[in-house]
Amino acid sequence: MKSIIEIEGLKKVYVMGKEKVVALNNIDLSINKGEICCILGTSGSGKSTLLNMIAGLEKPSKGKIIIKNKPVHKMNESQVTKFRQKHVGFVFQSYNLLNNLTALENVAIPLVFGGESKKIREGKAKKILDLVGLKDRLSHRPNQMSGGQQQRVSIARAFVNTPEIVFADEPTGNLDTKTTMEIMDLMVGIAREHNQTLIIVTHDPETSVYADKIIRMRDGNIESIEYNDKEIIRNENEN
Repeated sequence: MKSIIEIEGLKKVYVMGKEKVVALNNIDLSINKGEICCILGTSGSGKSTLLNMIAGLEKPSKGKIIIKNKPVHKMNESQVTKFRQKHVGFVFQSYNLLNNLTALENVAIPLVFGGESKKIREGKAKKILDLVGLKDRLSHRPNQMSGGQQQRVSIARAFVNTPEIVFADEPTGNLDTKTTMEIMDLMVGIAREHNQTLIIVTHDPETSVYADKIIRMRDGNIESIEYNDKEIIRNENEN
């Protein structure tokens, strides 16, 4: 498979008063196009920091982040924002829906930046809301839906413009077991159908079983990388 994300020597250090906290310590990682990838670790392991670095939400202290042969680590805020609008989708634990908008309006938001007409935007939003099982909730606002329904809207919004990469940060953290399985089936199913790269950050080992690649994080290091439940790579710099 062809690589879509390349990370080399990635380091992130936060300065807190007189102390320096190393959140990421010289990370090297390659993620392929169409790969379902899970970044797994406990709180403080560096998994969310790694996602934020890859997504261009934070700048690294050192190292390279190359996505689609573009140096994201060198982009300014305007450049990285445009890059995300074109190539990236996000699913969040807290859904991040706009409470004053309907499900249809929330899902159509990413399409506004593409300059498409309202009719086309709403058509695409309706189609994907139908796909995630919410065709009868188009006019509902977030406070009129359950947590699982809100996350389905969030998934529809992330996938509506068919981005090449979707980041999901603890996407099932607020959901029960049954709904978690439904949401994971939904995200992975859509990603596989369109050969999209899906990167999931989670602390839940059960969520990681959906992934092609499991990246285990500990103390800012990649502890191991596993494929199909078989560990084949271990970071020599772990200790």
